[in-house]
Amino acid sequence: MTRTVEAPASPGEARDYVTVTVGEALFGLPIDRVHDVFRPTSVTPVPLAPPEVVGLLNLRGRVVTALCLRRRLGLAAPGGDATGMAVGLEQGGETFGLVVDAVGEVLRPPPGTFEPTPPNLDPRWRGLALGVHRLDGPLLVVLDVEALLAFAPAAEAA
Repeated sequence: MTRTVEAPASPGEARDYVTVTVGEALFGLPIDRVHDVFRPTSVTPVPLAPPEVVGLLNLRGRVVTALCLRRRLGLAAPGGDATGMAVGLEQGGETFGLVVDAVGEVLRPPPGTFEPTPPNLDPRWRGLALGVHRLDGPLLVVLDVEALLAFAPAAEAA
Protein backbone atom coordinates (compact mmCIF):
# COMPACT_ATOMS: atom_id res chain seq x y z
CA MET A 1 0.00 0.00 0.00
CA THR A 2 1.44 3.37 -1.01
CA ARG A 3 0.82 6.38 1.21
CA THR A 4 1.20 10.03 0.39
CA VAL A 5 3.51 11.70 2.86
CA GLU A 6 1.93 14.88 4.20
CA ALA A 7 5.11 16.90 4.15
CA PRO A 8 5.10 20.51 3.01
CA ALA A 9 4.60 20.67 -0.76
CA SER A 10 7.64 22.88 -1.23
CA PRO A 11 10.64 23.78 0.92
CA GLY A 12 9.18 27.25 1.57
CA GLU A 13 5.71 25.99 2.55
CA ALA A 14 4.97 25.22 6.19
CA ARG A 15 2.37 22.88 7.65
CA ASP A 16 0.75 23.39 11.04
CA TYR A 17 0.31 20.56 13.54
CA VAL A 18 -1.61 20.21 16.78
CA THR A 19 0.92 18.68 19.13
CA VAL A 20 0.00 15.95 21.60
CA THR A 21 2.09 14.00 24.06
CA VAL A 22 1.95 10.42 25.19
CA GLY A 23 4.51 9.73 27.87
CA GLU A 24 7.70 11.49 26.77
CA ALA A 25 6.89 11.29 23.04
CA LEU A 26 5.72 14.30 21.00
CA PHE A 27 3.31 13.73 18.13
CA GLY A 28 1.83 16.02 15.52
CA LEU A 29 -1.64 15.82 13.99
CA PRO A 30 -2.21 17.87 10.82
CA ILE A 31 -4.30 20.83 12.00
CA ASP A 32 -6.77 20.44 9.13
CA ARG A 33 -7.77 17.02 10.58
CA VAL A 34 -8.44 18.29 14.14
CA HIS A 35 -11.98 19.48 14.94
CA ASP A 36 -12.12 19.64 18.74
CA VAL A 37 -10.01 19.42 21.87
CA PHE A 38 -11.87 18.23 24.96
CA ARG A 39 -11.65 16.28 28.21
CA PRO A 40 -13.33 12.87 27.77
CA THR A 41 -16.03 12.24 30.37
CA SER A 42 -18.67 9.56 30.88
CA VAL A 43 -17.11 7.03 28.52
CA THR A 44 -19.30 3.96 27.97
CA PRO A 45 -17.31 0.76 27.38
CA VAL A 46 -18.05 -1.23 24.22
CA PRO A 47 -18.03 -5.03 24.66
CA LEU A 48 -15.78 -6.93 22.22
CA ALA A 49 -14.29 -3.71 20.81
CA PRO A 50 -10.61 -3.67 19.80
CA PRO A 51 -8.34 -2.94 22.79
CA GLU A 52 -7.51 0.57 21.59
CA VAL A 53 -11.20 1.55 21.73
CA VAL A 54 -11.83 3.06 25.17
CA GLY A 55 -15.57 3.30 24.52
CA LEU A 56 -18.23 5.73 23.35
CA LEU A 57 -18.95 9.22 24.63
CA ASN A 58 -21.39 12.02 23.95
CA LEU A 59 -19.78 15.16 22.51
CA ARG A 60 -22.36 17.91 22.08
CA GLY A 61 -25.05 15.46 21.02
CA ARG A 62 -22.82 13.30 18.80
CA VAL A 63 -21.75 9.76 19.60
CA VAL A 64 -17.95 9.66 19.48
CA THR A 65 -15.68 6.61 19.52
CA ALA A 66 -12.92 7.20 22.08
CA LEU A 67 -9.60 5.74 20.90
CA CYS A 68 -6.56 5.51 23.21
CA LEU A 69 -3.37 6.62 21.42
CA ARG A 70 -1.30 4.99 24.17
CA ARG A 71 -2.85 1.58 23.45
CA ARG A 72 -2.71 2.17 19.68
CA LEU A 73 1.05 2.73 20.00
CA GLY A 74 1.52 -0.33 22.23
CA LEU A 75 2.55 1.69 25.30
CA ALA A 76 1.84 0.81 28.92
CA ALA A 77 -0.97 2.54 30.79
CA PRO A 78 0.08 5.67 32.72
CA GLY A 79 0.52 5.48 36.47
CA GLY A 80 -2.17 6.97 38.68
CA ASP A 81 -5.68 7.97 37.68
CA ALA A 82 -4.86 10.28 34.75
CA THR A 83 -7.81 10.95 32.45
CA GLY A 84 -5.91 12.93 29.82
CA MET A 85 -7.35 14.95 26.99
CA ALA A 86 -8.92 14.05 23.67
CA VAL A 87 -8.58 15.42 20.17
CA GLY A 88 -11.63 15.21 17.90
CA LEU A 89 -10.95 13.74 14.46
CA GLU A 90 -13.26 12.71 11.63
CA GLN A 91 -12.79 9.83 9.26
CA GLY A 92 -15.33 8.41 6.83
CA GLY A 93 -18.21 10.41 8.32
CA GLU A 94 -17.54 9.10 11.85
CA THR A 95 -16.19 11.17 14.74
CA PHE A 96 -13.38 9.88 16.95
CA GLY A 97 -11.89 11.20 20.17
CA LEU A 98 -8.18 10.41 20.28
CA VAL A 99 -7.30 10.15 23.98
CA VAL A 100 -3.80 11.46 24.74
CA ASP A 101 -1.85 12.40 27.87
CA ALA A 102 -1.81 16.10 26.98
CA VAL A 103 -2.55 18.49 24.13
CA GLY A 104 0.15 21.04 23.44
CA GLU A 105 0.29 23.95 21.07
CA VAL A 106 -0.15 24.46 17.38
CA LEU A 107 3.32 24.15 15.91
CA ARG A 108 4.67 25.15 12.51
CA PRO A 109 8.07 23.43 12.23
CA PRO A 110 10.76 25.33 10.32
CA PRO A 111 11.14 24.42 6.63
CA GLY A 112 13.67 21.69 5.95
CA THR A 113 13.13 19.78 9.21
CA PHE A 114 10.80 17.10 7.76
CA GLU A 115 12.29 13.66 7.11
CA PRO A 116 10.82 10.27 6.17
CA THR A 117 10.00 7.90 9.01
CA PRO A 118 13.33 6.60 10.38
CA PRO A 119 13.84 2.85 9.92
CA ASN A 120 14.79 2.50 13.60
CA LEU A 121 11.44 3.89 14.82
CA ASP A 122 9.48 1.29 16.80
CA PRO A 123 7.72 -1.00 14.27
CA ARG A 124 4.36 -0.40 16.01
CA TRP A 125 4.80 3.33 15.33
CA ARG A 126 6.24 3.11 11.81
CA GLY A 127 2.90 2.12 10.26
CA LEU A 128 1.17 5.05 11.96
CA ALA A 129 3.71 7.77 11.10
CA LEU A 130 4.09 9.85 7.96
CA GLY A 131 7.53 11.09 8.96
CA VAL A 132 9.28 13.20 11.55
CA HIS A 133 10.40 16.76 12.12
CA ARG A 134 13.80 17.12 13.76
CA LEU A 135 13.37 20.04 16.13
CA ASP A 136 15.80 21.67 18.55
CA GLY A 137 14.24 19.70 21.40
CA PRO A 138 12.25 16.50 20.92
CA LEU A 139 11.52 14.69 17.69
CA LEU A 140 8.01 15.46 16.38
CA VAL A 141 6.45 12.27 14.98
CA VAL A 142 3.78 13.20 12.42
CA LEU A 143 0.85 10.80 12.71
CA ASP A 144 -1.04 9.39 9.74
CA VAL A 145 -4.65 9.97 10.82
CA GLU A 146 -6.06 7.48 8.28
CA ALA A 147 -3.76 4.67 9.46
CA LEU A 148 -4.35 5.61 13.09
CA LEU A 149 -8.11 5.26 12.72
CA ALA A 150 -7.95 2.03 10.68
CA PHE A 151 -8.10 -0.09 13.90
CA ALA A 152 -5.87 -2.81 12.48
CA PRO A 153 -3.13 -3.31 15.10
CA ALA A 154 0.15 -2.08 13.62
CA ALA A 155 1.95 -5.27 14.65
CA GLU A 156 -0.46 -7.43 12.62
CA ALA A 157 -0.37 -5.10 9.60
CA ALA A 158 3.40 -5.62 9.20
